[in-house]
Amino acid sequence: MATVEPLAGRLLYCRPGFERECAQELEAAAASAGVSGFARAAADGGLAEFVLHDAGAQPALDAAAGWRALVFARQSLGLLARVRGLDPQDRLGPLLEALAARDERYAEVWVEHPDSDDGRALAGLCRSFAPVLRAALRRARRLADDAPRRLHVCFTGGSDALLAAEAPARAAPWPGGIPRLRFPRGAPSRSTLKLEEALLVLLDDAERARWLAPGMRAVDLGAAPGGWTWQMVRRSIRVVAVDNGPMDAALMDSGLVEHRREDGFRYRPAKPVDWLLCDMVEQPRRIAALMAQWFAEGRCRMALFNLKLPMKKRYDEVRLCLGLLREAGIGDLRVKHLYHDREEITVFARRG
Repeated sequence: MATVEPLAGRLLYCRPGFERECAQELEAAAASAGVSGFARAAADGGLAEFVLHDAGAQPALDAAAGWRALVFARQSLGLLARVRGLDPQDRLGPLLEALAARDERYAEVWVEHPDSDDGRALAGLCRSFAPVLRAALRRARRLADDAPRRLHVCFTGGSDALLAAEAPARAAPWPGGIPRLRFPRGAPSRSTLKLEEALLVLLDDAERARWLAPGMRAVDLGAAPGGWTWQMVRRSIRVVAVDNGPMDAALMDSGLVEHRREDGFRYRPAKPVDWLLCDMVEQPRRIAALMAQWFAEGRCRMALFNLKLPMKKRYDEVRLCLGLLREAGIGDLRVKHLYHDREEITVFARRG
């Protein structure tokens, strides 16, 4: 027989292997909001939870732990309940009963699974169950276009699920928090997907239109063979590509790229540029210090760069690097562990 455990708190989706960092972020967010509870996460499960001791503290935690505010979260949702012991012959009934007890309507429902080995095995179940649940919620008048929140049903096993909800404007707009991107024809390396995702996740539509205008100028440190440069060139932005390695020949034929065979740590442009890009493999605090120096010297308006994280104390290293950037007077910092990142995070910086 299925059992329902009502919950209050937050549910995060993340890359498997980074549950500890998600839990640390949740604990820090709760501390900043002045609320008490506990974080929990299973290794390589692709999820982390923070369970509140007092459900009345939910609004304070929600405000402090939204998707955009967290580095390691692909998605951040308000917890509703955990349902265990679902009968494979009738998963629908107990879930509808759990939702009926809340007496809430939802704008939409997404049926998801963690991005873990065990979670991906549930993809077929999620695909087949989603239309059944959606139809049942419509019959029960639990779906309404003007409802403030979207319902998320996250199967953690064939007989277990987490229920969560979030306002669409405050949540990642992709199921599982993963934007599905196709490798673009003509791009010289798969690293181009990291920058494409960064521009999609860290900037909104208006910002992309305003800050990625034809005729702008960029510097790409550690550019070869040109995966990040390609994203700028496709937007008619001129790029100085700094790398001792070879650049993609077709990219050089665009006429928008100047290749400088120089040390990325030493190169400086003669005039300030609109964008600084950097995907060099180096200690994260050294990259953070370099980016801070460019801003302190007024050499760029905006930057997008990756910080390669150590195997241990990754959350501590992120905090240290972001501190270096804030000390340089960078007021607008947006940081995400993207789907196309691995042992790294991506940072957008702009002097606010």
